[in-house]
Amino acid sequence: MVMGDVIREETKRRGLEPNSKNTGEVMKELRNQKGEAAVAELCLETIRVSGSDRVVVDGIRSMSEVVTFRKNAKVLLIGVHASPDRRFMLLKERGRSDDPISIEMFEARDQRELGVGIGTAIAMADEVVSNEHSTQELLTSTMADIVDRWLGKDAERA
Repeated sequence: MVMGDVIREETKRRGLEPNSKNTGEVMKELRNQKGEAAVAELCLETIRVSGSDRVVVDGIRSMSEVVTFRKNAKVLLIGVHASPDRRFMLLKERGRSDDPISIEMFEARDQRELGVGIGTAIAMADEVVSNEHSTQELLTSTMADIVDRWLGKDAERA
């Protein structure tokens, strides 16, 4: 589950182009109207409908979202960190409709996300992984190792 997909879908539902400006405004509006965990609540609805008992959620932006997920499931919060230059490069390569295309748009996006609490969520993560020099394959493998270790610890407690 990619939390940004929920925002992009809501942006489209409102008849707006899912670009950086519009998705940012929709995200802030949802949070202002329905609380800081509004996006997590929308994700939970999708997760419930899926019937899945294990879900990876990508795109946490605040501890309120983490708390919401933790009220509904066992959660392992993994922070992924990289320098601003690396993140900008990765976002440009990814090429989603709402990814920043200029450094100014990237910096505005960073400030918006810092404003909703992403820094605190990363600081409070159970594990933090660097994506500064990783390949997609290495990052995926690292994540799988962390989850396997976590699931093993969880099984030991049972």
